[in-house]
Amino acid sequence: MSLFWIVIRHLAEFEAMATSKKVITREEWEKKLNDVKIRKSDMNKLVMNFLVTEGYVDAAEKFRIESGTEPDIDLATITDRMAVKKAVQSGNVEDAIEKVNDLNPEILDTNPQLFFHLQQQRLIELIRNGKVEEALEFAQEELAPRGEENSFLEELERTVALLAFEDVTNCPVGELLDISQRLKTASEVNAAILSSQSHEKDPKLPSLLKMLMWAQNQLDEKAAYPRINNISTAILEDPSV
Repeated sequence: MSLFWIVIRHLAEFEAMATSKKVITREEWEKKLNDVKIRKSDMNKLVMNFLVTEGYVDAAEKFRIESGTEPDIDLATITDRMAVKKAVQSGNVEDAIEKVNDLNPEILDTNPQLFFHLQQQRLIELIRNGKVEEALEFAQEELAPRGEENSFLEELERTVALLAFEDVTNCPVGELLDISQRLKTASEVNAAILSSQSHEKDPKLPSLLKMLMWAQNQLDEKAAYPRINNISTAILEDPSV
């Protein structure tokens, strides 16, 4: 991320400048970019970190072979983690819980909030499938005791409220039935598994890109320079004077 460090450097240089903006030409900017040396191995590690964290096991394996960059976890565990994530995203929560326990029983034993959210998702799926009596029984026997014990009663009440509406899509808590709720729970499980494997739960690359955009916004007040406005293309655009 040489561009990020260029922006940071200019921020420091322009702190003492007057309110008038300095104009940095493309030629000057690109020269400064070329002066910053970033090791290819470090860039490869960033890419591998993203592939491993996001679960792209096939891409990670190919990248390992082509770049010689070794992942910091066993790639076989990615397949297991993605199977858990896929199960939650598909609404097969019981299967997901079994797979998590097969991976590491301590994950759910030491994380009551995660276990409650998985059980909450099970309740949501019962309601989604119209199994009202089974949902009420499950809420009373499985979720209520955990809710009282760990202060999750408010979340439980919101979920049970789905049963009070014939048209759940238009009820105040209808968003619980959105696919986004499954994705939220799946993401929480994914993060917990990564943490249990002593791996970061979020990839580093998106964080660096956010830092880059923040640094550019700060520098905008000090200078006009070739700016990246579209992260997906990373094209430097000439400064507007």
